[in-house]
Amino acid sequence: MSCNCLSSYFGSLIPGFQLIRIQDKYAVIIFRDTGLDNERHVAFSAQLGSLEKNPAWGGSERVGTPYLFDVSNIESDGSLVKKDTRRWHHALGNALWHTDSSFNQHRSKYSLLLAHAVPGAGQGNTEFADTRQAWREYPEAEKEKLRGYTVEHELWHSRKLASPDEYEELTPEERDVKPPAYHKLVQAGPSGEETFFLAAHAKALFDAEGNRLADSQKIIWDLIAHCTQSKYTFTAEWKSAGTLMWWDNRQSMHRASPYTDNMGPRDVRRSTVIDDGPLAFGISKSYIEKLQVK
Repeated sequence: MSCNCLSSYFGSLIPGFQLIRIQDKYAVIIFRDTGLDNERHVAFSAQLGSLEKNPAWGGSERVGTPYLFDVSNIESDGSLVKKDTRRWHHALGNALWHTDSSFNQHRSKYSLLLAHAVPGAGQGNTEFADTRQAWREYPEAEKEKLRGYTVEHELWHSRKLASPDEYEELTPEERDVKPPAYHKLVQAGPSGEETFFLAAHAKALFDAEGNRLADSQKIIWDLIAHCTQSKYTFTAEWKSAGTLMWWDNRQSMHRASPYTDNMGPRDVRRSTVIDDGPLAFGISKSYIEKLQVK
């Protein structure tokens, strides 16, 4: 972004500043020293679309608003999350490559994660993967088949992968709040260019006729491995409070560094903007019903 002075010291012209166009192009934008608090974080995010309202276990009792998801390692009393608690195990799933809210039938568009406190250098970083470039470089001979696939996404699937013993049994509240969602594996991003829509939440694949693929998990994790090669990824450091990371869930994946015993306070809070595009609701209800009876 360039700024052109309008006089020797007063007034500035910013030419061609279109924030959404920048976001569409790069998929991940990082701002430093934003000075945002909860109220301004929510207000800025709301300019981009309607916001997800988080479930009761999303941490609103600590952060004070239902529109910010508490992704920190801090309990409501200010203490650090203890190892082997339910919340500790839940957070382990965030260290798997994923897309926020792909497990919702009405999926998300953007995530905006703001740091209020960061741990020591090298701790708590976030990695991002470019699913657009991964699709561009995927073997052409395989693409048409993948275009016909539908993915079943479920939050608890990724939690079981990360912590199988802890999530062997779900509580009734957990089971009721997040039923599976269904989205196409290959989708058009905001520019119209195709991209993978994939996550560790992906539990099963269905072909164009609605048949569940027996080797779903192998295919899914082979695709995630392809998308997360080093040439498609980068690591973002939080550095200081006030850092805001804004990414497009429709054309990227990300993962957090896992909690460690010696990690200091990592207070990060996420707003999530609901998708309002043509693919926002995934596949049709009639198609979902067809999958369920097979």
